Amino acid sequence: MKLVYFAWVRERVGRAEETVTPPTGVTTVADLIGWLRGRGEEYAYAFENAGVVRAAIDRVHAKPDTAIAGASEIAFFPPMTGG
Repeated sequence: MKLVYFAWVRERVGRAEETVTPPTGVTTVADLIGWLRGRGEEYAYAFENAGVVRAAIDRVHAKPDTAIAGASEIAFFPPMTGG
């Protein structure tokens, strides 16, 4: 699946996107974030406060317990403000 990172998440990870194949036990957005945190210092920093980072699966906002099976793209971004 393709992962896309926006704003300070992108800056902390050090890339705008990547293609990954998560291990079998990674089934939800929360699981994916947990797995990503273990991939290195930059990911641990980007997802240090997982409750703040938002996710979208195939361009639809997703909660941490949302299943990721069948997703072609998952985007991660900080909370947005209007203006």
